[in-house]
Amino acid sequence: MELLPQGQRNNIKVAFEDQQKINEFSKLIMRKDTIAQELTLQKQEKEYLDDVSLEIELIDEDEPVQYKIGDLFIFMKQSKVATQLEEDAQRLDNKIQILEDKQGGIDARLDVLKASLYAKFGDNINLER
Repeated sequence: MELLPQGQRNNIKVAFEDQQKINEFSKLIMRKDTIAQELTLQKQEKEYLDDVSLEIELIDEDEPVQYKIGDLFIFMKQSKVATQLEEDAQRLDNKIQILEDKQGGIDARLDVLKASLYAKFGDNINLER
């Protein structure tokens, strides 16, 4: 049973390898979306840390400051909080870099798959969002 109108029928056969490429493409798109969401959250967290770092610098060095670790707050000196914020910011920068590298690798593989699938199927396949 053909669902395409008479003039739009095609005779291209989908081989097992082609189906594997299409499935891989789909999985990579889902993985890329997940990484993009995580990347957005990490960048937002980095912005929050930068804002807090600027505010912490205005506080007296001996004044205790509440610092959140996990689900609880502890009192620390301003200088220790500033140091801890720098370490946390560096850790976030590393996470962001790792996520961006993963995203770049996925994009490269998606480009290869797109080229291969479009070469075989042409306009009969739509890989764009």
